[in-house]
Amino acid sequence: MTVMTVIFVVVAVCLGGLVPFQAGINANAGAHLGHALWGAVTNTTVATLALLTAVLLSGAPAPTWRAALAAPPWIWAGGLIGASLVFSALTLAPRLGAASYVSASIVGTVLASMVVDHFGLVGYRVSEITAWRLFGAGLVIAGMLVLQFHR
Repeated sequence: MTVMTVIFVVVAVCLGGLVPFQAGINANAGAHLGHALWGAVTNTTVATLALLTAVLLSGAPAPTWRAALAAPPWIWAGGLIGASLVFSALTLAPRLGAASYVSASIVGTVLASMVVDHFGLVGYRVSEITAWRLFGAGLVIAGMLVLQFHR
């Protein structure tokens, strides 16, 4: 493992640590604004403004319509998935608790990631499912079960 890989993993872990905060913050936004969907709208609006600011500050060139239309149709699903994740987090996390919600989400993420890697879906390089990867996924599932059933 290279130093850069370790740094990337540490950054990913730190960002993952923000997930329960985001779910709780969005749930509170929805409660204060009168509906969970308004919490999701608030989240995505602020995220859009933050990203537009980053685009402007970075000087990233705008894409052309030709490039956008030439892209595979499935790239537009990312926004729908993001909206689904935001909405599910702000509605499920308060009901399940942060650890139960996040651990269940992580199990889904790990299992889907293994399939995505195995088949090289959506642009990822192929990384086959092995016994060690299944063992690791089993440990994640075991951890989730402990958090779910021993509250």
